[in-house]
Amino acid sequence: MAEQHKEESVLEKISDKLHGRGGGSSSSSSDSDDERSSAAAAVKAKIYRLFGREKPVHSVLGGGKPADLFLWRNKRISGGVLAGATAIWLLFEVMDYHLLTLLCHCLILTLAILFLWSNATTFINKSPPNIPEVKIPEDLAVNVARSLRYEIIRGFATLREIGQGHDLKKFLIVIAGLWILSVLGSCCNFLTLSYIVFMVLYTVPVLYEKYEDKVDAFGEKVMVELKKYYAIFDEKCLSKIPKGPSKDKKQH
Repeated sequence: MAEQHKEESVLEKISDKLHGRGGGSSSSSSDSDDERSSAAAAVKAKIYRLFGREKPVHSVLGGGKPADLFLWRNKRISGGVLAGATAIWLLFEVMDYHLLTLLCHCLILTLAILFLWSNATTFINKSPPNIPEVKIPEDLAVNVARSLRYEIIRGFATLREIGQGHDLKKFLIVIAGLWILSVLGSCCNFLTLSYIVFMVLYTVPVLYEKYEDKVDAFGEKVMVELKKYYAIFDEKCLSKIPKGPSKDKKQH
């Protein structure tokens, strides 16, 4: 009996040790899983995104139907908008149609069809056309006006800050952008420029979303090179230009 009791105690010790090791292995495996997930999250966080983007392209474009339109979520609607914009550009640019003439002709045709249809219903015993009443919600108009006002104020504030000589880098960026716009404006008229911008907005986001990783990797290399050249340019030229009084000095 004593030997049996000893054997049972030995077996219990062995099983306890095995269970203890199994629990340790499970805890160690869970710890390793946590470490892997945290490492994966760290690697994902370290991935370079263009312009410091942290959200998906759909969220950057504002989400909702406009983002779906630019990213071709519904190909029929996006294709219809593209065909309409192309037709408008062809009418005004290629066929030399004028906006006022086009609007007047479209209104004449629409009103003539509706007028004849409404009067013809009395002879053919059919219901007249149901012309919907157009209403613009007050909240929508107020929100659009507020957003437009905010963007205009922010633009003028940026121009004022640049004019006061506070930010040389922003000054150079704005000057370069305005110069590029002036060159484009001398090459084509406003309608063609608007159509080019529309085509860029309609093609670049969807292509970027498709080849996101490759574009971001290439953009990272380009940004590294640009920072090198900007540092050299800043050291040799920009640092020698006298800057305007800072805001702190003006307050004192």
